[in-house]
Amino acid sequence: MKLSKLRYRLFGRRVIKTALAVFLTSLICEWIGWPPVFAVITAIVTIEPTVAASIKKGIVRFPASAIGSAYAVFFIFLFGDSPITYTLAALFTIITCYRLGLHAGLLVATLTSVAMIEVIHTNFFYSFFIRLGTTTIGLLVSTLVNMFILPPNYTKKIMTNINDLLKQTGEELEIILKQVIGKGELTSKKTEIDRRFSTLKNTLDQTDKLLHFQSDESKYHRLDARTKSVFEYEQKNLTRLRLIHYHIGNLINMPIQQVCWSKQECDDIVQMVETLVDFMKYPDHYKASAYRQQVKKLMNQFWESKKPNEDANHTLFTPEVIILYELLSIYNIVNDILISEKDFDK
Repeated sequence: MKLSKLRYRLFGRRVIKTALAVFLTSLICEWIGWPPVFAVITAIVTIEPTVAASIKKGIVRFPASAIGSAYAVFFIFLFGDSPITYTLAALFTIITCYRLGLHAGLLVATLTSVAMIEVIHTNFFYSFFIRLGTTTIGLLVSTLVNMFILPPNYTKKIMTNINDLLKQTGEELEIILKQVIGKGELTSKKTEIDRRFSTLKNTLDQTDKLLHFQSDESKYHRLDARTKSVFEYEQKNLTRLRLIHYHIGNLINMPIQQVCWSKQECDDIVQMVETLVDFMKYPDHYKASAYRQQVKKLMNQFWESKKPNEDANHTLFTPEVIILYELLSIYNIVNDILISEKDFDK
């Protein structure tokens, strides 16, 4: 198992495509009779997570490389192959690219600029145009490889993340709720809750980034009906998971106060949350009738908690009301996720 994971990490799609782009680029340059090193540098840095990113950054990297090549030719003409030439070529390339907003091409332009100095001795203009040609080859080959060879597909990873997020969010909710109503163990420290909450947010952000990648990719590879349906399903459920994360954050940041529920009421709340968490961990366990029964109990307790209490502070937003409101909101969102999952599997 570990060996297969290691093999996947060593030979992922992007690694394979980078190697292929380097091979094809160097092969074309050798065939034409141009030095391949600059084309290879460009090809390596042009392989991006999506075709859209490769094209977008390629448009920036070409003029940036031209700027770097121009500075290399200019300063070697003035100072020859010397330390001041390397320094000034790198310095002016960085400054110019930065001022022109060519940030995506700054690295490859600087590398091209300093690498050219050692190989240019005569025919400055000829060398300059060769560098533009090799840069163009590197950009085109890597973009075409990224587009047609093992095109990026993040659907499976997104789906895995969403399923894991649903389970982890359920676990987080159970720990927080037991801690809030005083039923948690002493080992359930707030630092652990905060760590889990932060981890969930990072995973949500990473999954959202993958969704954007997949959306960009769809501009160049038309999605079939099934893939499009999967993509829409993932978008909706990731939005729902963010809403659950928001409500859990409200529970975490609620001022710590002792709730006024009886032991039986607290036990009922814990039992309802455990049922909900079971649905989140194991969607196959979901039963609409059991779900409606749990929601009805929560609603009854919610309206009961909103009744005026002369012994309590004159506020509608008591800890009990806040907890029940957040739980009902989470219940409603989880129900939407589980229903959409059942409909999707049909």
